[in-house]
Amino acid sequence: MNKQAGFTLIEVMIVVVIIAVLASIALPSYNDYLTRGRIPEATSNLTIRRVQMEQYFQDNRQYTGFPLCATPDTTNKYFDFSCAAAPTATTYTLQAVGKGTMAGFTYTIDQANTKATTAAPAGWTGNATCWIVRKASGNGACS
Repeated sequence: MNKQAGFTLIEVMIVVVIIAVLASIALPSYNDYLTRGRIPEATSNLTIRRVQMEQYFQDNRQYTGFPLCATPDTTNKYFDFSCAAAPTATTYTLQAVGKGTMAGFTYTIDQANTKATTAAPAGWTGNATCWIVRKASGNGACS
């Protein structure tokens, strides 16, 4: 007798189903992981720009005329940085607006160091008092 080796169609299909189930669980988690890893580009750059804004105020005794407000910074990979509105002598609001895979996110910070997530994509919840850094609800998602 001649014995044949190999896999049956049923065995191959079982392996395909197992891989599909694992992928359906792993891919959304991995995408959330990538998103959480891109958020610090916005939060750290907003913090840096806030310090620059305060240094500008120390030199000029007003916020008006800050260069970022005249020309938005669009050179970053995942966020564009600008002023949400023209700064006054005593107030400003800086913002980071997501682009590409981060579209839908908008983070802001103002002269009082008030941080807010004014827009968030589906599945994420905005927060008027903090920067959202994960999908968890409530202040557990804030940085």
